[in-house]
Amino acid sequence: MGSFAAPANLQGSAAARPFDVGTGAMTGVLARSTIIDLPAKEGPMTPNIDSIIRDHVTLTVRCLDRIYLQGYMPKLQTSGGLCYFLRDHLGHPIPSPALFRPMHDGFVNAIKAYAADHAVPLIEFKAGQDKDAIVATYRATVTAREGVVIIGVAQEKARAFKAHKRCGPQGGVTFDFTRQSVAVNHYYFYVQDEAWGPAFIKIGTYVPYPIKICLNGHEWVKQQLRRQRIQFESLDNGFLACADPRALEAACDALGPRDLQTFFDRWSRRLLWPLRPEDRAAGFDHRITLCQLEISLTQIFDRPIQGRHFFEAVIRDNLDLGRPDRVRWLFPRRLTARTPPPAYGYRTRVITDGVEPSLHIEYKRSHLKQYFKEGHGLRSELTINNPNDFDFTKGLDQLPALRALGDDVNRTLLNVERVSHHCTLTTDALDRLQRPLHLGRVRISALRFGDPRIQALCQALSGFAHVPAGVRHRDLRPRVAALLGRPYSAAQMSYDLRRLRLRGVIERSVGTHRYHVTPYGVRVTFFYSKLYLRIFRPHAPALEPFSDAIPRPVRTALLDLNAAIDRVYQEAALAA
Repeated sequence: MGSFAAPANLQGSAAARPFDVGTGAMTGVLARSTIIDLPAKEGPMTPNIDSIIRDHVTLTVRCLDRIYLQGYMPKLQTSGGLCYFLRDHLGHPIPSPALFRPMHDGFVNAIKAYAADHAVPLIEFKAGQDKDAIVATYRATVTAREGVVIIGVAQEKARAFKAHKRCGPQGGVTFDFTRQSVAVNHYYFYVQDEAWGPAFIKIGTYVPYPIKICLNGHEWVKQQLRRQRIQFESLDNGFLACADPRALEAACDALGPRDLQTFFDRWSRRLLWPLRPEDRAAGFDHRITLCQLEISLTQIFDRPIQGRHFFEAVIRDNLDLGRPDRVRWLFPRRLTARTPPPAYGYRTRVITDGVEPSLHIEYKRSHLKQYFKEGHGLRSELTINNPNDFDFTKGLDQLPALRALGDDVNRTLLNVERVSHHCTLTTDALDRLQRPLHLGRVRISALRFGDPRIQALCQALSGFAHVPAGVRHRDLRPRVAALLGRPYSAAQMSYDLRRLRLRGVIERSVGTHRYHVTPYGVRVTFFYSKLYLRIFRPHAPALEPFSDAIPRPVRTALLDLNAAIDRVYQEAALAA
């Protein structure tokens, strides 16, 4: 935290001094008592995210994590395309569903023969089994740099073709095909790839043969570092330390669409494939697209316990980040009435696995997660389940843009947490807010802390602090009115926007009617809101003598404190 300069329109004013809204660090220590000039006791240190990130992070890694790709055959997605394939390409006079069985059986028998010839285990997954845990035991025994580790088969839902028989007036038979959800066997090829490390390819056994590929960006980077003989210490899906952080960063940035396509091209030629080479040469081949993407930001702390304590404080301060009026802070897309809500509504979830808490924020079909990674670092991770949530297509060429978006969302999350966790004002800055200012003949009204209208303004503005597009008059006024609980006119809103602007709390975008909250304004609005909502309002009854709202132990302690102060005054002959 540092000092803030006064806005340009107030510089030179006798009443306007620099906005020194913070000091270098929060010490929690008062030099002297404000009551009778006695030395104050030291208080506990408050975690400061700025100093933690600056002084206690030993490694920062921005990297793609899990990448799920979906493969489909463009020419076999419709009934017409299927009929063309069966009749015109394969040469069958009637496109009948009876043709599917030989194709299915031939593919399955070829997989079984491949497993037997190459001594690859072929197992059947039961419903509810942890596939990754089962496969991990087989991977532990593999020493080859590349190859198929294990093949698994599981029955899962897929959208396949179902035939409907039609009889013509002359007795002829034809078939119509529709796509329906059916349970079919899928074969999992778990491979060890020289460039990607562990991965798997799942292939459906029924037309149109859907494919799913699972890759991991962290594992790809590890393989690149091994090639360059750069030493590193790894975490599960991550890094704990690296001998050359710049090389690590360069490797993370180098991962792109071409690497995804190269993996698919290589293994689709090596593995058993549902269609023949001549079918693929005729254009009946798979095209891969982005299905799910995880973009992560991992920050490793030198003292894990400090990072853990801070993260728990962050969770407490940001339990409402999943609300519609706050989730817009994080994502660069405007929420409208047509925006599909998350499956279980807008919410912030705190999930505890053992003693490890994690923060989850839902947005459309995607979500943002933050957790303490294996007791060593803070991981912020955006999971994009559908690129359409952010107005992107699913093509591989969209990967760089989606990654940039994920990095921006992760960074914004940390910024929001930093502001909401550590918003303080110096005594001088707070005092200036309570008094009117004069700029020439212009009088700028005070922003008094106890004024309900000011409190409503600050709380409403807090909800727009990180909206990239800014806030408009018509967006802000209904929120202020709702917080006030009484009518709030457009003229009052204009008056308040003017004094907020002249005091440097907000600034107006040139040529628009939109306002952005300034860095100084962020501290003012959050400080006012948190001080009022967390300290003043809950404990206001303590200011009323003998109030029944005060718990008995607190009331007794206040009476004892009052008696002790009276005794000190009497001893000093200052009783009044």
